[in-house]
Amino acid sequence: MDDVFRALADPTRRSLLDELFKQDGQTLSALQGRLPMTRFGVMKHLKVLEEARLVVTRRRGREKLHFLNAVPIQLIHDRWVDKYTASWAAKLGELKHKLEDRTMEKVFEIYIKTTPERLWQAITDTDMRRKYTFGAIITSDWTAGSRYQGTGRGKPIAEGENLEVDPPRRLVQSFRALWDDDVKSEGTSRVTWEIEPIGDSCRLVVIHDQLREDANKQLYGGWPMVLSGLKTLIETGEMLTTPGSRHWMEEPEAAA
Repeated sequence: MDDVFRALADPTRRSLLDELFKQDGQTLSALQGRLPMTRFGVMKHLKVLEEARLVVTRRRGREKLHFLNAVPIQLIHDRWVDKYTASWAAKLGELKHKLEDRTMEKVFEIYIKTTPERLWQAITDTDMRRKYTFGAIITSDWTAGSRYQGTGRGKPIAEGENLEVDPPRRLVQSFRALWDDDVKSEGTSRVTWEIEPIGDSCRLVVIHDQLREDANKQLYGGWPMVLSGLKTLIETGEMLTTPGSRHWMEEPEAAA
């Protein structure tokens, strides 16, 4: 978290995040054109943001695209905001949604102290996954070409196909949200989980793409909390208790 606070302390770096706030997935040249500084200066500031995991890059052909990564912001929220006042949660959620708007691809990155095998288990085990996906029950046999289904409070909330299954490194899935008519109308997108071992930890990148431009923010707005919950579960054995973190848990039966 220290790296995140240091990165955010500089006004130029905040300006770069503001530019990604307006339009995600920009090249270095595009970002330089929006700021009164040299290309080298922009590169230096982007490097700091990347080291703090506030910006994630991906290659597309010969271009290197920069994406705002909302996960560190969610982790700061979990550590410094929610424990003091729940009213901030809605404001940060609104900010996060704005940061992620108007794009066809979303990229989220997080480091978790665990093994690839343990992380893969947390992604594919129904009981473990329920603890960080808002209480949703995800069931599948996790083989290539198989289907998966998500239910919450007794009703279908998501479905898709396991397009690529390469344990414990890579999982690619189609994704269709079902929890209400607005998200159903968005059709099918794609989610890719990429696990890379680094020392005694793993780098997890989640890419949500094939989204319609200006897609409903409910489709991707929950990823920072999901990944924060995953990290918390694996490293501490505990569940997040932030607002909405147990949204799909079965409600207790009313007293007779």
